[in-house]
Amino acid sequence: MDRRSYLRTVALGSIGTTAGCLQSALGNEGNPTVLDPPEDRQYDSEELPYPAHGQELPEFTLPDPLAGEMVDSTEIEGTMLVTGFFAFCPVECVRLIGQLAGVQEGTIQKGIDDEVTFLAITFDPQRDDAEALQEYGERMVNLDAGNWRFLRPESSERAKEVVGEKLGITFERVGADESSRVKGYDFRHLSLTYLCNPSGIVERAYRTDQPDHERVLDDVETVVEAT
Repeated sequence: MDRRSYLRTVALGSIGTTAGCLQSALGNEGNPTVLDPPEDRQYDSEELPYPAHGQELPEFTLPDPLAGEMVDSTEIEGTMLVTGFFAFCPVECVRLIGQLAGVQEGTIQKGIDDEVTFLAITFDPQRDDAEALQEYGERMVNLDAGNWRFLRPESSERAKEVVGEKLGITFERVGADESSRVKGYDFRHLSLTYLCNPSGIVERAYRTDQPDHERVLDDVETVVEAT
């Protein structure tokens, strides 16, 4: 088994940790980046089980239930921050979205909010309907800023395809079976956020549920100013 396959196999077993040391490595030649490779890299980008520095973010098209429209990742202009979450998450996603909300507030203060789009994709479409996402958004982020979008895959299968397989944000449902009407279930999941430049190339893959919002904001500002 090659290292990339091995890491994809063990990723689910290690989800829930906050280690950020697997972010890594040299970008692919021909995919220019603004930021240099992370100093704490341990593996080349192609060895990781998710897109990393210098690689293209996989394309996806998903519904935005709050706006009532489809969002095509290739049509987003400017810099993107992309992550996976679920609104009923009691701990990790609260920390993650809270830190990204701090980044969002920083883009507003610096006057670059029109050049940065936040895409938060739920992998729990069964519970995260438009009403739940609206309530969550009003509580957690600045929806009025207009640069934060919640995306909801059409089904659990579609969530696995886009979030788990394409984006490498692995998750596993635990508790009640998917066919059950019982809502008392949870997810074990990887906390991972992508910073992508306007060309759709990954500048950073923050593998933690507590990304330092000041550090991320600095990275975002550097990418925006250079592009």
